[in-house]
Amino acid sequence: MIKFTFIRKLVDNRDVDTYATYLRKKRFAIFQSLLSSIPRPLRILDIGGTQLFWEQMGFNCEVDIQVVLLNPLPIKVSFSNYIGLIGDGREMPYFRDKEFDVVFSNSVIEHVGGYDDQHQMANEIKRVGKRYFLQTPNRFFPIEPHFLFPFFQFLPLSIRVFLLSHFNMGWFERIPDKLKAKEVANSVRLLSEKEIKVLFSNAYIHKENFLGLTKSFAVYSGWEQQKTFMRLPK
Repeated sequence: MIKFTFIRKLVDNRDVDTYATYLRKKRFAIFQSLLSSIPRPLRILDIGGTQLFWEQMGFNCEVDIQVVLLNPLPIKVSFSNYIGLIGDGREMPYFRDKEFDVVFSNSVIEHVGGYDDQHQMANEIKRVGKRYFLQTPNRFFPIEPHFLFPFFQFLPLSIRVFLLSHFNMGWFERIPDKLKAKEVANSVRLLSEKEIKVLFSNAYIHKENFLGLTKSFAVYSGWEQQKTFMRLPK
């Protein structure tokens, strides 16, 4: 079994003491600062999100904010201002143009398929939202954030399948079935900054850094205060 305890400690946002959790809270502070400029009530579409995420960020009492959680599988909600819907972020014909005040997405676009799928999702985000705010890992950060293996994203598919079928890799237990291992290896496509600039040409891109390297990107557009977080303490 391959273990990278230090790396797991770095990227595990389920642990309150990790750098990943610090980055998430800092990112959400930026989002909240932007959100504060919008009059209430308002509707947020979260593509791929959960109620727990918003609760952890202190949004369980925001009665004047409705959060629609869109996922491919049903999820449970327990507060009246949350709605769980089944759907696909690449194609949302059930939503009108600019139906939502904000579209939010955290670490989802890298999971929807190939570049064409990601382009579809980006177009739908821009279509249904007056504003958007999303986060995605950087393809060129040395540690792949799902498999926790150095430069895993650049290895040939055959080697990635071999590693997945013989070892526990990051958040995945060993996958003996090679077809399943191949499916998992192909389930993540990280984006580069250049690709993000094409998908979200009018967006501001905030780089989240670790040891001088860009770990992930926060991408947003449509806000009156386009550079709010530039004034936040680092």
